[in-house]
Amino acid sequence: MALYGKLETDVEIKALAEKFHELIHQKPHHISKASSDKIQGVELHEGEWGKVGSILYWHYVHEGKACVSKRVIEAVDEENNSLTWKEIEGDLSKHYKNFRIKVQCIPKDKGSVIHITLEYEKLHEQIPDSHTFLQLCVDTAKDIDAHLMGYDNEGSCIAAKA
Repeated sequence: MALYGKLETDVEIKALAEKFHELIHQKPHHISKASSDKIQGVELHEGEWGKVGSILYWHYVHEGKACVSKRVIEAVDEENNSLTWKEIEGDLSKHYKNFRIKVQCIPKDKGSVIHITLEYEKLHEQIPDSHTFLQLCVDTAKDIDAHLMGYDNEGSCIAAKA
């Protein structure tokens, strides 16, 4: 069993890639509005929202347990709607020496594809690959999509206009 692992998946969404990227990059503190059963909150611990080197403190639920994560924004690629976080402290650190989450939002003719990559180094061989955390990311992406589709391009609620 290898200590290094990499899991990847694609999630097809209806929202524009740019809108999805903007939310997770510039406004991650709004993710809890879209996915409150999974993400309880995101706080800016150090730096500025969306800036490389900034540190965010996440409160989330994984496998039915309340968890925390302190992550640094490691890389941002605006042109390719890509963002990489590196875990620096928190519940994932109990099992992994290194843990990175990369999210790329790829435009399509209709909607987008969210490509999620987890790269990690386990502390020991008995730790399973992080399929459940990947599923948490997938489910959260679907919640964000549903949230974004409830609003028009100006940020107004479509249902309120009906």
